[in-house]
Amino acid sequence: MEALAIPGRDISPASPPSGDPYHVYLDSLASAESRRTMRGCLDRIAAVLTGDEAATGSGQPWHLLRYEHTTRIRAILTGQGWSPAHVNKHLVALRRVMREAWRLGQMTAEDYQRAADLANVQSTRLPSGQHVPPELVAAALAVCQDDPSPAGARDSALFAVLYSTGCRRAEVAAMTLGDYDSAARSLRVRGKRDKERLVYLTPEALGRLERWLAVRGRTAGALFCPISRAGRLRIRDGAPAAMTGQAVADILSRRLAAAGATRRTPHDFRRTFIGELLDAGVDLATAQALVGHSSPATTARYDRRPERRRREAVDRLRLPDPKPL
Repeated sequence: MEALAIPGRDISPASPPSGDPYHVYLDSLASAESRRTMRGCLDRIAAVLTGDEAATGSGQPWHLLRYEHTTRIRAILTGQGWSPAHVNKHLVALRRVMREAWRLGQMTAEDYQRAADLANVQSTRLPSGQHVPPELVAAALAVCQDDPSPAGARDSALFAVLYSTGCRRAEVAAMTLGDYDSAARSLRVRGKRDKERLVYLTPEALGRLERWLAVRGRTAGALFCPISRAGRLRIRDGAPAAMTGQAVADILSRRLAAAGATRRTPHDFRRTFIGELLDAGVDLATAQALVGHSSPATTARYDRRPERRRREAVDRLRLPDPKPL
């Protein structure tokens, strides 16, 4: 086991207890996407503190962390030049791995509470990401339509589902045929912390999804599946195999590039969906339910109306014309 080399505050890894809170914490997470994200956070903390870029959080002496250590970790992370949101995500992972160390009996409740008593990094930032204009979506759909292979029908349906539901990329990748109800124009979504919700397709999106299903077939399995270069759907255990969230992002990037459009991410489609709902006068609670946010405050951050009103206020001003000399 490697010591966490916090300058002036080295932590000895001697006599490691049984059970690794790193693995216990990651195993407690409901989705593969969450496990990948938080594993990355803990591995980066371990790499920063040990000075070893290849270090991981596995086997680290998380149980020996005390308040003086975690405050120093927070300072080091803040000094990495990361955004406050990125730093705070790492602090969440740090608190959670220490909580598992306490649950495993490796830390006292008092030591855990003191060490975990870290304030988040506070900031006020302009909303990140980009709006996805309708003409960009239309250009990408045209590229998909010009592709006669099965991938053309699949990718057209993917764009339609992302644009009309605002789902996260991992949520789309995890959808199965059983989640689809054509009569209700709905899809059942399993979101973060295994929360289920229903989202709804526009009639146009429904048509594109039905055209993809005519290619895919009605066999139970993943709604969207990988396709080989030869145009064959990838099958696992007799059913269409699931895609990854990264595969969804790669498809978007590839089709947008082919359309000559600037890069957009699946989350940009989510931002656009929320913004369009709020611009159309949909109440915040309904928008929150559709996208699966735990807090209305999160959904409100996507509201473009205050910015538009401020711009319209400035538009009422007129710069005086200079007098002729």
